[in-house]
Amino acid sequence: MREPMASPASGPDGPAYRLHSVDHALQLLLLFRSKPSLRVSEVADHLGVARSTAHRLLGMLVHRQFAVQDPATKAYRPGPRLVEIGLAAVGALDVRARMRPYLAEIAAATGETVSLLVLDADSVHFIDSIESQRTVRVGSRLDARMPAHSTSAGKAMLAALTTDEVLAIYPAERLVTATEGTLSSRTQLLGELERVQDAGFATNFEESEAGLGAVGMAVLDQDGRPAAAFTVAGPMQRMTPGYVQAIARDLRAVVVAASADLRDVQYR
Repeated sequence: MREPMASPASGPDGPAYRLHSVDHALQLLLLFRSKPSLRVSEVADHLGVARSTAHRLLGMLVHRQFAVQDPATKAYRPGPRLVEIGLAAVGALDVRARMRPYLAEIAAATGETVSLLVLDADSVHFIDSIESQRTVRVGSRLDARMPAHSTSAGKAMLAALTTDEVLAIYPAERLVTATEGTLSSRTQLLGELERVQDAGFATNFEESEAGLGAVGMAVLDQDGRPAAAFTVAGPMQRMTPGYVQAIARDLRAVVVAASADLRDVQYR
C-alpha cells in the first residue's frame, strides 16, 4: 500500500519539497513585472545563480514562448504565452477581444497601423495591433512594452488618472528617455497631461522612436478609469496638423462607442 503524499504546503517559506529549478523559473517570470527586458547577468544576480544557469532558464522560457530574445540587443522580454495567459485571466471581460472590432474600424478609417494598449504601472503593453498596408508605414508593435510617458496611448491613459495617482507612478522627477524628444521630467509630464486633457487626445512625435508619429486616445470604463487606449501610428512626414486632427476625429467617434460597449459589459 502506498503511503499518503505529504502536503506541499509547509508554512511561510513555501513547500517542504521545493523544486529549485521551478522556483527560479517562476521568480524569473515575476521579474518581468518590474523590468520590460532582462539580460543574463541581471537574471543571474537576481536569482543568485551562475550565468550559465540563468542562460539555461531563459533558454527554456524562450523554447516554451514565455520569453523572446531581441536579436539585436540580446535582451529577453515577455513572450506571447505570457500575454495569452494574462489576457485569458481577464475572463468574461477580455479587453482585447472586446476591442478588436473597434481596432479594425480605426484601421479601416485611417489606413495607418493601429494598436490597443493597456497601462501597467509606468509602462504600456501593446496587446493587439493591425499593421498598415501602405508602402511606407510603421510596423506592428504587438507584445512590446514601452515607457508610458513616451507614447501617445500611455499619455492618454495617464491623463485619465488623478494627479496623486500619476505622482505615485512617477515618484522621481527624472524620467527615462528613449529619444531626444521624450519627456525627461515629471514636471514636463504633468504639463503635457493637462494639454492632453484639454485636447481630448495625446500625441507622440518622435518621443518613443525617431521618425514615428502617433495619436492616442483612452477607452474609459464605467468609473471613468482608463481600461485601454487606441493609438494610430505613422511616419512623421504624414503627421501634419490637419492630418493629426483628422485622426483624432476618427478616433473620438470609435472611442465613444468602445467605452459605451465596455461599460455595458461591466454592468451585466
